[in-house]
Amino acid sequence: MARTRVRITSLLALSAALFLTAACGNDPSPQDTKSEAGPQPQAKKPVVVVTTTWEGAFAKAAGAEDVKVIVPQSVHHAPDYDPKPSDLAAVAKADFVLYAPFEPYAAKIKEAAGSKAKLVEVNLDNDPDKVKAEVDKLGALFGTADAATRWKGGFDTEYAKLNKEVQAGWPGGRSPSVVTQVFTAWSAKLAGATPVGTYGPEAVTAAQLAELAAKKPELVLDNAHMSTGTVLPDSGAKQVKIVNYPGEDLDLLTVYRNAATELKKAMGAS
Repeated sequence: MARTRVRITSLLALSAALFLTAACGNDPSPQDTKSEAGPQPQAKKPVVVVTTTWEGAFAKAAGAEDVKVIVPQSVHHAPDYDPKPSDLAAVAKADFVLYAPFEPYAAKIKEAAGSKAKLVEVNLDNDPDKVKAEVDKLGALFGTADAATRWKGGFDTEYAKLNKEVQAGWPGGRSPSVVTQVFTAWSAKLAGATPVGTYGPEAVTAAQLAELAAKKPELVLDNAHMSTGTVLPDSGAKQVKIVNYPGEDLDLLTVYRNAATELKKAMGAS
């Protein structure tokens, strides 16, 4: 009989322990269930530091909202800029740092980034296919893929509109022959023209001058940020200044709109 009482007492103790365990959190209480079903906090938006407005425009297109630009927009030739200590301090606080490999201060940027920031090399080319590929890449890194996709939709619509407008201004209804600086070939594509020659980034040599002039181009699409003056003097070609970098608003579409305006003006005068 004593042995039976011990067994019953043990079973009662075990049942009590299981009850207390369940009450203390193994099963969610009504309040816990309501909390889980409610709105969850959004993921922290990435802090992005970029070397120039060009990288900044790519970041903004990809969905980044907190973007700091190191090189001031007033600096005409960005690779000449020497980052200040305050610039490098901003880099160290970033989640992502965007730079281009041709920028001579890239090494300083990498060193300042330390172990926290993710360094991202950006292919700075305004060719529409390359732009969309970079925006896709950055959107995936930032966790803003949906915003990047929306931007690309708007970009395609605007680009098609500008391309049609520029082609409507072709002299005599035919595509003009053009020579481009190596970093402005995208603007020839916007005009629907195939370049007959390219030059740069170094200054044009006498041999190159003769070769390009022999192509008899109607337009020379020069890089406003690396201009060496009149490229083909006495050739009769109209030189067009093409700007690659967007303004402080980091709106990349403005670059295409401005290029389209300059191309239409040049073709109207040719």
